[in-house]
Amino acid sequence: MHALSDNLILNTDSYKSSHFWQYPPGTQFVSSYVESRGGDYPNIVFFGLQMFIKDYLLKPVTAAMLDEAEVILNAHGVPFNRPGWQYIVDTHGGYLPLHIQAMPEGMVTEPSQVMMQIVNTDPNCYWLTSYLETMILRAAWYGTTVATRSHACKQLIARYLKETGADLSGLDFKLHDFGARGVSSFESAAIAGLAHLVNFKGTDTLSAVLAAKRYYNESGMPAYSIPAAEHSTITAWGREREADAYQNMLNQFIGKDKLVAVVSDSYDLWQALDLWGSRFKRQIVESGGRLVVRPDSGDPVEVVLKTVQKLEQHFGAESVNGYRLLHPAVRVIQGDGVNINSIGQILENLKQHGYSADNLAFGMGAGLLQKLDRDTLKFAMKASAICISDSWQDVYKDPVTDPGKQSKRGRLALVRDDAGRLQTIREQDLGERENLLRSVYRNGELLIDETLSEVRSRAV
Repeated sequence: MHALSDNLILNTDSYKSSHFWQYPPGTQFVSSYVESRGGDYPNIVFFGLQMFIKDYLLKPVTAAMLDEAEVILNAHGVPFNRPGWQYIVDTHGGYLPLHIQAMPEGMVTEPSQVMMQIVNTDPNCYWLTSYLETMILRAAWYGTTVATRSHACKQLIARYLKETGADLSGLDFKLHDFGARGVSSFESAAIAGLAHLVNFKGTDTLSAVLAAKRYYNESGMPAYSIPAAEHSTITAWGREREADAYQNMLNQFIGKDKLVAVVSDSYDLWQALDLWGSRFKRQIVESGGRLVVRPDSGDPVEVVLKTVQKLEQHFGAESVNGYRLLHPAVRVIQGDGVNINSIGQILENLKQHGYSADNLAFGMGAGLLQKLDRDTLKFAMKASAICISDSWQDVYKDPVTDPGKQSKRGRLALVRDDAGRLQTIREQDLGERENLLRSVYRNGELLIDETLSEVRSRAV
């Protein structure tokens, strides 16, 4: 997916190029780890490493890359470790002599637990571990943060479905990804959109579908969408022909077991709802399909409730475990102003007025894929151990001005304690316990190649 440069040497921060001269004499190995130090969510879903490895680490560094990097970095004002990279080309065929361990993707973890551990496998390449920090952190924080936010939304929606008497059969389609246009690039849309698909199966981010097939071995269709109107396809008919626009949507798309979503606030949402419930009611109900109404402006907490109430007036509702559920021919999707806070407020308001959460689905755009950063979960990659002259010793930071940035020490492992909770320990203390950090990459080879289905099975 990367198009600007295929040169891995240049996929780093500029200052990293000077670090090969900064380690103690006799350094042979540097071991670093990745963790979330806290942030907005107590449960974290790890995701995205396999995509990164396939895209960046399975192709060798070449002599041409060295030539390009040398010219650019020297002109840029930083030194270039030509002998070190030449050694990798000559001795390892250009493949990086690294060992990467990581927890299984899709696994639900907690802040302050080790997620990944990286160490060089050739003592002549001690400088390589930290050189990759820039790209390794990107591989970890972005997909993980989106998967985590999506997972938190799923847990919230599931809670309200249960509390309002609904089953969870439709949960996978309750949060639809509208975010492709709100991110910074096609690659961002693919990474973040696929992270959302760890938890849900509804998306309009087509690049995420492509990424699932390319990077996570999905032979079938990993996610779905439905025909849907946008404001341009409704307003193109003109205000005086709004009803004709709606009629066209029904004629083109509704039918037995078919769904169509129609944005209905182009002019007057309440008049539009009256149209759906009068002029078009018979066609909708007799079609055997479903109209999904999208109210797309105003206070979502108030507008969603009133939309459901108006649809109930026109189409009726049944009581399911004490909460009202609209006629099967109509549902609502809210796609404006949606975030994890507004989802909770909207569903709570429906609940307080006696409506099932199953009346509603959500679409989320930039709030799902873009309105987050590395600090949302306080991601960091830090060196924790170094081997100098055949002797391993701890490496750590412990800033007096910010105890929250204290880093871990030693070679690490991840286990479950007797109560089943995750615990980061020193590798030397592992004993007979299973290390949940699995070897996923070594010296140019991907060691674990999973499907999205396998990843999804863990994100519960």
